[in-house]
This record gives sequence, structure tokens and C-alpha cells, in this order.
Amino acid sequence: MYEKSIVLLNTAIADEIAAIHQYMYFHFRLDDLGYAPLANLLKMTAIEEMQHAEMIAERILFLGGEVEMTVGREIEKIHDAESMLKKAHALEQEAIQMYNRFAMESAQNADSGTKKLFEDLVAAEEGHWDSFDRQSDHVKRFGEKYLALQSFQGEGGEGEVG
Repeated sequence: MYEKSIVLLNTAIADEIAAIHQYMYFHFRLDDLGYAPLANLLKMTAIEEMQHAEMIAERILFLGGEVEMTVGREIEKIHDAESMLKKAHALEQEAIQMYNRFAMESAQNADSGTKKLFEDLVAAEEGHWDSFDRQSDHVKRFGEKYLALQSFQGEGGEGEVG
């Protein structure tokens, strides 16, 4: 009865796993560059994406399906902060569009619970999109020196990204 929902949910898991991998890669690279606050933002976002994957898996199991743990895409090896933010921004935009589409499909399949889950995921991904958009705007306006300044302020416990 819920086969279509389970397919959508497993597609969502693959997307979340891909985002987790990409964001953790960015976290490692940014940390290595000395941009600790931005690295931390990517790490925290990856952790939130893990929580999304867990919620999706719980829904699949509730519907009697099998959780597929496939990765949706390869990690892009990007080394500069501005390009990382651009990629993260694009990933969130894609997720927002996908989850909106999946919510509508779930409604057409008379699966209100899955529809609500996808709507909740849209709101969460919009929050991530906004964070990346804000940071990207700051880097465009002030250059990567902005990230270095945050890191120096962070050593004193005052610098925060968000």
C-alpha cells in the first residue's frame, strides 16, 4: 500500500547520506584551512542531516519497508571556502525542491504522515539554505579574510557563524 512512499523515502535517505558525506568533507577541509567557525557550521549541518536520515528511516520501517543505505552521489573535492558554500547552497536548494515535490506526491498517495515528514524536512533544509546563503554573502562582500577574522575571534570564544 505504501510502496510509492517507501521509494520516495529511500530516495530521500540517499540524498541525506550524500549531503552528510559532502558536508563532513567540507568540514575537514575548512578546519584544515583554519576556518573553525565555518567548519563547525558544516559539521553541525551534517549532524542535522544524520538526524533527518534517522527520521526518514523510522518512517520507512513504520510503513513496513526496507531501509536502503545507498549514497546518492559522489563527493565533490572542493578546496576553497566560497565554492564550498556555493555547493552547499545548491545542495540545500535541490533538497528543498525535492522534498516539496515528494510532499505533494505523498499527498496524492493518501499518505499524510509521509507528507508531513517531507514538509518538516523542507523547513529544516530552508534553515540550512539560509545559513549558507548568509555566509556566502559575507564571503562575497568581505572576501575569505572574513573567515580568517572569524577564526581569530573564535580563539577568544567570541566568533560564531550562524
